[in-house]
Amino acid sequence: MGGTVEHISMWLLAIILFFVSFKMTGKSLKITMMINRVLYILIIVTGAMLLFSISNINGEYIGKAIIGLWVIVSMEMTSVKRSKGKPYKSFLIQFWIAFVLALLLGFRLPLGIQLFG
Repeated sequence: MGGTVEHISMWLLAIILFFVSFKMTGKSLKITMMINRVLYILIIVTGAMLLFSISNINGEYIGKAIIGLWVIVSMEMTSVKRSKGKPYKSFLIQFWIAFVLALLLGFRLPLGIQLFG
């Protein structure tokens, strides 16, 4: 465990579950939030394993890790605010900004899927 495929699978599953949770309320919402929290931990662990497997860590990798944490925090804050019936639009906007930045960096860095050469 800890490879690129596992890491991508975890965050893809977490994002799908994040959007599915928008259709849920009550106990089913709480269950999906708990499952997503487990996935967040696995994403952080696999991401850290990927980061520390690199022999030459530069600023882009550190920035990608920070942006990845920002994605997770914005997902969690969106879910919590939504479950409490409070405004969550600002966290949802942050999620989209951080997610796009993380994807762009992930496609650019050599450890990920190479879309931008």
